[in-house]
Amino acid sequence: MKLTLRQMEIFLNVVREGHLTNVAKQMGLSQSAISMSIKELENILGSPLFDRINKKLILNEMGRSFEQEIGPIIKKLNDIEYEFKNSVNKGMVRVGASTTIVDYLMPPIICSYMNNYPDVKVSLKEGNTQRVVELLKDGQIDVGFIEGVVNDPEIIKEVIGVDELVVVTTDTSLSTPCFIDTLQDRKWVLREEGSGTRDVFLDYVKDKVDHINIFLELGHTESIKSLLMNHQCLTCISKIAVEKEIQNQKLVHVPLKNFECKRDFLMIYHKDKYHSELFEKFLYFTKSMINEMLEGVN
Repeated sequence: MKLTLRQMEIFLNVVREGHLTNVAKQMGLSQSAISMSIKELENILGSPLFDRINKKLILNEMGRSFEQEIGPIIKKLNDIEYEFKNSVNKGMVRVGASTTIVDYLMPPIICSYMNNYPDVKVSLKEGNTQRVVELLKDGQIDVGFIEGVVNDPEIIKEVIGVDELVVVTTDTSLSTPCFIDTLQDRKWVLREEGSGTRDVFLDYVKDKVDHINIFLELGHTESIKSLLMNHQCLTCISKIAVEKEIQNQKLVHVPLKNFECKRDFLMIYHKDKYHSELFEKFLYFTKSMINEMLEGVN
């Protein structure tokens, strides 16, 4: 048999009050239950903690030593309980996000959040949509932010914004309006399989083209942008990711006819996730900032 927190609490209350009757009333237990708990504690420790003199419990040498050992432990546990019950602005939130959101949305959001809540730590893991869903189901993150499609009965999803996908290149000859099927045989650079950007784009154009000539697959948006700067390939990418390059005329936004490819940014969490006040505050803060940032782009 091992020591229990309840036994230690009863012991300290008996030491403090000096009478079993008072302790029993205070803790809502019978006097016999208090007495039995003390006897069990002494049996576990292998030594009496009280001298029983004239029907009174007098703390002995072993009892005083035991009190000195467990007193700080119980105090610390009570302090922890009080702190958690009375503070919603301390703790850690574990976040997972897909590449576009990590690169262009999450850094300023997390920085702003931690400035407002300095006692809350935020950890961030990056992956494509498929990977973020896996992390969530494995319990490695508390909440995910993705731009892909997820259909899983264990996952709760909430639309928190709309993202526009655009086709860009460095080929200035493509600055005049055209249909996307006229570009299907050109060299395209897309994200890897499992990427939300790739899945949404290919699903959108499947009825508009016979095929897409995927010349190269890369695992990161910035890698694709870097490649485009040196080769006249095409890609479909979040407008957020290339807004500055289009404005600075480093990339050409191809004006496609009959092409309006949009997708939802989703916030996801497990259906069994406990919603603490800290968790709810983080969700509200993040959703509000993402909406503001997307309004500036769209």
